[in-house]
Amino acid sequence: MTSVLDRFALTGRVAIVTGASSGLGVAFARGLAEAGADVVLAARRVDRLDETRRLVEETGRSALVVATDVARQGDCQALVDAAMARFGRVDLLVNNAGIGTAVPALQETVEQFEQVIDVNLYGCYWMAQACAAVMRPGSSIVNISSILGLTTAGLPQAAYAASKAGLLGLTRDLAQQWSGRLGIRVNALAPGFFDSEMTAQYKPGYLDRQLSRIPEGRLGDPAELTAALVFLASPAAGYVTGQTLAVDGGLTIA
Repeated sequence: MTSVLDRFALTGRVAIVTGASSGLGVAFARGLAEAGADVVLAARRVDRLDETRRLVEETGRSALVVATDVARQGDCQALVDAAMARFGRVDLLVNNAGIGTAVPALQETVEQFEQVIDVNLYGCYWMAQACAAVMRPGSSIVNISSILGLTTAGLPQAAYAASKAGLLGLTRDLAQQWSGRLGIRVNALAPGFFDSEMTAQYKPGYLDRQLSRIPEGRLGDPAELTAALVFLASPAAGYVTGQTLAVDGGLTIA
């Protein structure tokens, strides 16, 4: 009989993590490795993936580094091809790569808007397509959305919010297409405010104002979000698909 804790294990699985060069992507990669997965690390800044690889290998798992721009469909396919050549399987995809802007809507250019959509929405779609073509039943895709796909946060982020809301719709549709027919579960995480490369760029005082909206009264710890990711990726969430899990200290209910 499988124990509850055994259901969270990812032993023998192979995970792809995009945007693995910094911030939450690093925490995700190490957390998946700690749960037993070998990890394929993807990012545009490939020179910054060496540290992530070291963290994965410290757990005793294998890591593969692949330079990838998810906005390019060919890069996404090449990433999956490299994973298959090295490990012979892909079981988990974490669509984490993303960029953001804070440009007022009347000033945002076509190029600025399209760049965000290309990475945050199209990139997730290209990655999901490439992975689903080789995934076995029991595999899992986790799209990293944002609470800005569900609410606002006092910044002019039309492109970012649109991309993250679109990703929630994509999650639902892919789940209904692939869960029953292919046995691939598709879910989304909607992080609130975490200590990350992105939040480090906010203007002084912004996060302090947001804390008053959060019932927990603090920023999230990346380890807390990683634990939620491992849940959705693992057999523990075997009956969960098409869902969005907000990990936000209660911000979206305040």
